[in-house]
Amino acid sequence: MAKQLTTEDARQSMQAHVAFKGAEIHEKYGPHLGWNQLLQLLQDRTFVRYPCEIVFDSAPLRDDEVAYAAQKGERPEEGFTIFVHPYFATQLGRVPYLVLYQLVLVNYGEFASADDAEIFGSHALGISTDEYYETLCAMADEIGDSPGCEAGGAAG
Repeated sequence: MAKQLTTEDARQSMQAHVAFKGAEIHEKYGPHLGWNQLLQLLQDRTFVRYPCEIVFDSAPLRDDEVAYAAQKGERPEEGFTIFVHPYFATQLGRVPYLVLYQLVLVNYGEFASADDAEIFGSHALGISTDEYYETLCAMADEIGDSPGCEAGGAAG
């Protein structure tokens, strides 16, 4: 008789998958994933399912967001614009932290959680999930209040 999979099984499977994909990114683009590597990563359909561009613009961001991935059209195949707060336009080496968090939404849509994004980003950067989360919160704090950090929505 087949085992019934639970919601918890699905959550654990997703977290294992994003950890694995993040580790693959770290192996291919690391050990220091900077701006140039990020641009290469965005073109790599092995890791980024749909076309993405980065735009430094805060207009589409809510007050508590530092980055946001917006679908360009009706279908995800039309691509995404990842809006990043312009404060970070002169700090390109830090932008991968923000964009990696958004790539989970690009790749997995509504099925992805904040925890999945933190696991993915931390593995891609080769750091602990706690260190990644703390860095995202610190970045959010630099542009204003970040009430989402205490609750788990660090990058937006």
